[in-house]
Amino acid sequence: MKLSELKAGDRGIIKGFETSDLELKLMEMGCIPGETVIVEKVAPLGDPISIRIAGYSLSLRKNEANQILLEE
Repeated sequence: MKLSELKAGDRGIIKGFETSDLELKLMEMGCIPGETVIVEKVAPLGDPISIRIAGYSLSLRKNEANQILLEE
């Protein structure tokens, strides 16, 4: 499952990344495997997505959220 598939209020645990293109950028922003992520808000057209991770809020574009794989 990917982070971009979750709805507001859903949560998941980061398992890894689909490609290594954005992996370093996402990890620098706190998206580290094993971290719990909670979807706070999703914009009406689905982009951007506001998440809560590691105690702070973060906004991601849908293409960035699409790279984050979650545990089933």
